[in-house]
Amino acid sequence: MSIRLRLTLWYVLLLAVILVVFSGALYAILSYSLFNEVDRTLQTRAAEVQNGADAALQVQSDIRTLFGRGRLILPGADTFATPGIYVQIMAPDGTAVSRSENLGDQTLDVSSTVLDHVKQSDSVFANTLAGRVPLRMFVAPLNAHGQAVGVIVVAQSLQPVNDTLRRLASLLAFGIVGGLLVASIVGALLARSALAPIDRMIESARGIESAGDLTRRIEQPRTRDEVGWLAETFNELLARIEELFRVQQRFVADVSHELRSPLTVIRGNLDLLRRGAFEKVAERDASLAAIDSESARMQRMVQDLLLLAQADAGVQIQKQIVELDTLLLEVYRQVRLTASGVKVSWGCEDQAQILGDRDRLKQLFVNLVDNAIKYTPSGGEVTLSLERDSAWVYVTIADTGVGIPPQDLPKIFDRFYRVDKARSREKGGTGLGLAIVKWIVDAHGGTIDVKSQLGKGTTFTVALPLASSN
Repeated sequence: MSIRLRLTLWYVLLLAVILVVFSGALYAILSYSLFNEVDRTLQTRAAEVQNGADAALQVQSDIRTLFGRGRLILPGADTFATPGIYVQIMAPDGTAVSRSENLGDQTLDVSSTVLDHVKQSDSVFANTLAGRVPLRMFVAPLNAHGQAVGVIVVAQSLQPVNDTLRRLASLLAFGIVGGLLVASIVGALLARSALAPIDRMIESARGIESAGDLTRRIEQPRTRDEVGWLAETFNELLARIEELFRVQQRFVADVSHELRSPLTVIRGNLDLLRRGAFEKVAERDASLAAIDSESARMQRMVQDLLLLAQADAGVQIQKQIVELDTLLLEVYRQVRLTASGVKVSWGCEDQAQILGDRDRLKQLFVNLVDNAIKYTPSGGEVTLSLERDSAWVYVTIADTGVGIPPQDLPKIFDRFYRVDKARSREKGGTGLGLAIVKWIVDAHGGTIDVKSQLGKGTTFTVALPLASSN
């Protein structure tokens, strides 16, 4: 079932509930008011009969003489009757002694149960039929000198009330049906109008999918509503997918290119060795050394790619307490052996503990220091510093090397990105070191900042949260 149909059905259903409740309440209120008005009218007429009887009976002292020859010595019942109102006065035994002329030859029948209640001075409402006409009766005792000497019966036809309620019910039923028909048509039109932008978005998305063109975007409606926000979010998602697709393409191309170079060197040297092109031992050893070097570079690249693949897959690192100052001292001692003419020294020293993976942290700082040494000319200097505050520890690796151009700084953490590709290959780099550094820093909840000036050097600052703040 489409959203358009569901919205229309819910709209019609809600309106149906509202109309039925409203119509039912209106019918009940009007019905109560009409019947209540009938009851008040009957009570008023009965009170008028009683008052008339009181005036007539004031001159009569003997209650037994009140009824003679089957008739009550009172003003006639017709005196109190009006069109639609019937009056009948009865003796205590239920015999009718006076009737209004509009009753004709009919008599208002009162059940013995009602008469028993009236004899106990209770007034009773009852319904009866006069032929096929429904009547509402009010039966009350006729009192004289404090004693019940008869029964007053006042009745009114309920046919007008029933006809009014029947017409009202018909009008309400037709109104509900008509209202729901109009609501279904209007609801369908409104749902169609409201969902039209989504239909266009679906068509655009299908066009993008069929064409395979991630540069296309969905047209955003001018209104700033949920549909507009959906289109904006979808376009942002498309832009992100396009960027990831380009990164993937570039990544595959870079991997292919990086692997092609060492494979070419290895295959070329193997081919020369197979043909016996190297007559001297020194030449053969140089060829084998080149094969070994390129094999080692390929191994490092594969290991780095595996590590980054694990990072992309969301593999969590295992954290424990690490003495960061002790770890940096190990890094300092290790890199001094491979500094090749570059001075490695300590700057600020402090003590700090963090929660992290010791091996990954060591790989982080070794990569940064090795990178600084590679791009620092002989005679230059690389300085390690460790400082802390109440919540963070800051490790700084500063060099006096060639520096990084400003336009390249935002890209240095991209995979396979090199500022100077030729020199990077000469130094055995894979272009993945800083990407791994960024991942390790992020995995530890830290940040990394880089500042550089051409010809003056580069400074990397790694900020990691202290163990006490985790």
